[in-house]
Amino acid sequence: MKALIVDDERLARAELRRLLAAYPEIEIVGEAQNGEEALALVAKLTPGLLFLDIQMPGLGGFDVLERLDDMPQVIFTTAYDQYAIQAFEVSALDYLLKPIVPARLAAALAKLRPRTEAAHAARPRLERVFVRDGDRCWIVNLPEIFLLESEGNYTRVCFAAERPLIRRSLNVMEEQLDPALFFRANRQQIVNLKWIEKLDLSIAGGLTATLRGGRTVEMSRRQSIRLREVMSL
Repeated sequence: MKALIVDDERLARAELRRLLAAYPEIEIVGEAQNGEEALALVAKLTPGLLFLDIQMPGLGGFDVLERLDDMPQVIFTTAYDQYAIQAFEVSALDYLLKPIVPARLAAALAKLRPRTEAAHAARPRLERVFVRDGDRCWIVNLPEIFLLESEGNYTRVCFAAERPLIRRSLNVMEEQLDPALFFRANRQQIVNLKWIEKLDLSIAGGLTATLRGGRTVEMSRRQSIRLREVMSL
């Protein structure tokens, strides 16, 4: 399996490369010393596995993952233990603390799926999502999110009084959402079905959903028909 090492510390990259020499099935195809380099190399080399540091100048490890639509398998390598929850929220295979112990590396590599299996496996359904906007961070339970809105390659996540942007497209988010809970209302919006208070016919012939709190969402005729099927109307 092709692997990319991402770490701003040269000695850390060298030590990990040394440890991985015992695993001929892991082909190290490149190294990156920051997030920007990592994104460029992922696009160029299409590795199946990232060994990813978290705290780096510029883009950190989580920033890198937020910018990837097709995410490789990830093993975090870091000197800090406080990011473990966020790491598993993004479905990391493992979380290795530096200095890396050979036995822990072996355990992490044992979790790898073959590249073909990983490529075709269904994305895991999200139960919670890690959201960061500047210096503010949240771990949000999916039922608390009432609306997701597309803004280019970003998605605005609406929960409580918060409206942070995350660096994932709405299409990527939709693949990981439970269709029993979230419905694609139109090209720009996904709505939480549990938050719909009432449905009205719109002038265009579709439906207008009113959410708890008063927010309205317009649906096309096609999606209105699908919604009636989903909600057995």
